[in-house]
Formats: sequence, C-alpha cells, structure tokens
Amino acid sequence: MIINSLIKQGSKILKKQNIDSHQIDAELLLSKAIRKNRVFLLTNDERKVSSKETSNYLNFIFRRKQHEPLSYITKRKEFWSLGFNVSHNVLIPRPETEIIVEQVVRRFKGKGSLNILDIGTGSGCILLSILKELKNSYGIGIDKSFRTLNIAKKNSKKLNLLRRTKFIHCDVDNFNFGNYDVVVSNPPYICSHRINYLSEDIKGFEPRMALDGGSSGLETISKVIIKAKKLLKTRGCLFIEIGNGQSHVVSSMLNKNGFRLVEKFIDYKKTIRCIMSTKII
Repeated sequence: MIINSLIKQGSKILKKQNIDSHQIDAELLLSKAIRKNRVFLLTNDERKVSSKETSNYLNFIFRRKQHEPLSYITKRKEFWSLGFNVSHNVLIPRPETEIIVEQVVRRFKGKGSLNILDIGTGSGCILLSILKELKNSYGIGIDKSFRTLNIAKKNSKKLNLLRRTKFIHCDVDNFNFGNYDVVVSNPPYICSHRINYLSEDIKGFEPRMALDGGSSGLETISKVIIKAKKLLKTRGCLFIEIGNGQSHVVSSMLNKNGFRLVEKFIDYKKTIRCIMSTKII
C-alpha cells in the first residue's frame, strides 16, 4: 500500500473509536513505522510502504485503537520544545506542567547558580528543561521507581546534562540530603476515588502512583511541603503543581509550614495549576 492510503485507513479506524486526534495520530504512527518525519509523508504520499512497515504501522494503530497514549507507542513526548523519552513507567509530560519551568526560568535566569531539587522527577522533564535554560545551575531528581529513574537518566544524557544532574532512588519521606535554592514538584494530586473516572488513555495506561494523591488528593503534596521546608534555604522557593480546586487548602498548608505565598499561576483552561511560595521560617 501507499502512504496516503495507509493514513486514511488508520485515521478511519481511530475515528470510529472516537479518538479526536485520529488524523494526526495516524500520520505520526506511520512516521514511526517508516522512520520518516511527517513532512516526508506529506511530500511523498504516493510512496509504497513495505509489508514489514505496514505490519508495524497496523500494530501501532491497533494499540492506539485500544486508547494506549500516542506517546507510549512512539516512546517520545515533546515538552518545553525538547524531545523526551517516555515509557509506561513515567507520567506523560503535560503542557500545563511547563508553567513550573516557565516561572522558574522567568524568576532566576541570569541570577547565578542554583541548586535545584525535583521531587518525584518522573521523566525528568521539569528539572532538565530548567537546567537547559539555567546554564550554571545543578539539580537532583528523586523518585521511588528505579525504572522511572532510568528514563530520567536517558533523557539527561540525551540533553547533554549528565554533568549537572544526579538522580537518586528514594521516596520523599526518606530523602534528607542537601540544601536547595529551589524545589520543584509535580506530585500525584488526584483523589483515589476519582481515578476510575479519568479517561481510558490515563487510567488504563499511566502509572497509578504518579496520579493517586490518596483519599484527599493531598497526601503527597503535604509530604512535599514538609520536605521542602526542611531542605530549602531561607528565602528558597517552592514551585508545586496542584489539582483543580486545591489552591485554597494548599495555600493554607504552605502558610502553616512557614512559607509565604508569592504567586498562583493558571493553565490554558484558566485553572490555578501552580503555586510559588518562599520559605520564610
């Protein structure tokens, strides 16, 4: 078959499963199958595709048809205009999480070297994106999953940041190393009972431990705040991502733990998604 016919076939299959991005998904999956970019597909739509490539493509389409996220099939996700490796062991980076990177860079670029801690680093996307912008800074990422850390280390190598990063296998409760200028975190913040109401793409494939914030959705957020209080320098900054409707209670938690609320940031849905605070006690 030719490129154009395969894209139409794949798009039709995905559309029947109510996948809104059926056209672009079909194109990206064929790009992966034939190891060419989308521009090549569009300019060579009459090119014949080998039987092996066709078989690989249809397998990718079948996986996407089951609502497996595109990024897990392609093993890649763009974040902060950088390409990150991903696997089923890590949460797929979201556009709204770029708010943390944006605000750290806005506040600290050109202001000297920082020591940064990323709690629950996952793919490493937050820490590594910040370090690509802050050329003289260093960072540590911690996570309780060995497999997750392997992905973060691969991304650090890919982005030529091995010299300025260290990834440590440890949960937030047991990490007690260092003194930091900035702590960043995108912790799990979804209430346990709400997990089953998420879309199939999320609840069926992404790691639950990266989503489940306990019965209140605040269990890990609380731990991050307590740990940041211990490890941040005085006047050090905490940037934390939060869930819908959590702004008020998280702000209260920060105040009770010796932080001064500096600013709240909204995402593209006009939801408060990130809080920045400064340690004052």
